[in-house]
Amino acid sequence: MATVNFSVPEEIKQRFNEVFANQNKSHLIAELMLHAIEEHEHKQQRSRAIDALLKLRAKQKPVSDKAIRSARDKGRS
Repeated sequence: MATVNFSVPEEIKQRFNEVFANQNKSHLIAELMLHAIEEHEHKQQRSRAIDALLKLRAKQKPVSDKAIRSARDKGRS
């Protein structure tokens, strides 16, 4: 098990200690860190997916408004 030192504002430390009194704070911090890592990775995946879609879209030929309306009308029938 590793030891990690972070500086946080005193108000946050006090609130954390109040809210999570009588709980394993090391376990809570580890879970929060893991959640932050997973969230960051998901954001990166979404960003890569958006970039890939935009790249594909850039290769597509433009479609006229008339063609779009026609496709919508056919889809509603």
